[in-house]
Amino acid sequence: MTSKLTIMKTRITELFAIEKPIILPGMSWISVPELVAAVSNAGGLGILATGPLSQAQTQAAIAKIRTLTDKPFGVGITLMMPGAKENAKVALEAKVPVINFSLGKGDWIVAAAKQYGGKVIATVVTEKHALAAEKSGVDALLVTGHEAAAHGGEVTSLCLVPNIVDIVSIPVIAAGGFADSRGLLAALALGAEGVAMGSRFATSLESPVHQNVKNAVVEKRVADTIYSKNFDGLYARVMKTPMAEKVTKKPMNFFMAVVKSFKAAKLVDMPLWKLILGLVAQFKQIKMLTLFGAATEKLEAATIHGDLEHGVQFIGQSQGLIHSVESVQTLMDTMVNEAQALNKALAEKMQ
Repeated sequence: MTSKLTIMKTRITELFAIEKPIILPGMSWISVPELVAAVSNAGGLGILATGPLSQAQTQAAIAKIRTLTDKPFGVGITLMMPGAKENAKVALEAKVPVINFSLGKGDWIVAAAKQYGGKVIATVVTEKHALAAEKSGVDALLVTGHEAAAHGGEVTSLCLVPNIVDIVSIPVIAAGGFADSRGLLAALALGAEGVAMGSRFATSLESPVHQNVKNAVVEKRVADTIYSKNFDGLYARVMKTPMAEKVTKKPMNFFMAVVKSFKAAKLVDMPLWKLILGLVAQFKQIKMLTLFGAATEKLEAATIHGDLEHGVQFIGQSQGLIHSVESVQTLMDTMVNEAQALNKALAEKMQ
């Protein structure tokens, strides 16, 4: 049974019927069923990544999560990616408790989820997108600051989170730079109702990330990242390694990216004719998707195979706050207990 000391009550815990306001975001090749279930079982909300999954794989992953936990969990949908709409439909048909969408309009997801009582989170990085998402009827916002791994915003969490809290009425989950009890308490002070931790959970015992990468995260500091749009077509933060420095110095050759992206299209069961047709009909959007698809090979090399010499790893600046590899249960319990103790200490200082 969970100790009372490791339970926190916020609008996010009440909304999703969880014990701790701590979220595992959907990270490709990382937020797999085992890690999702570990976070949910520890009292948080685990979100499955569906970016690299086909419809059949998404369906199987959801079924597996349900064998590993009876707690609430979510499914992440990156709407600009091939196969995302189909994977969203799979999640909706399975009546997944929480859907988290990003990089696109999710009005139809909101409408479908509400029919069975599901909740929806929109990931946003700007005021404009936050207001649009609230208007669409989402239940909460996952606000991603500049410090985050992969595709964070241009504004730091310290400024972005309270800014968006001030203009919306729905609960906000802060992401980008949060990895310990101090970050959790700081997020609550900024007006957020919880935190999402990508890099921290990626470096947990239950994470499928290769041990070589986990060791590198523990060793590196907050400044050991690169923020560039030259890797996959969108501004993204990656671990600073010789390969990362090399591939972010100049944009990837588009025509070579087209060839490499065929592999990514095949992974999500996207017909090649559809990819080719898209290159003609929606060149700007498909070009971005093609660059992202071409980056898949290097992401897999690092995340799955631990090859940081030839691969590239998405990581946030919070890697400098991660000094050990612990179980999900331990790190979440420690975060909440220490945050509560720190809150009391701060209250005493304010007297």
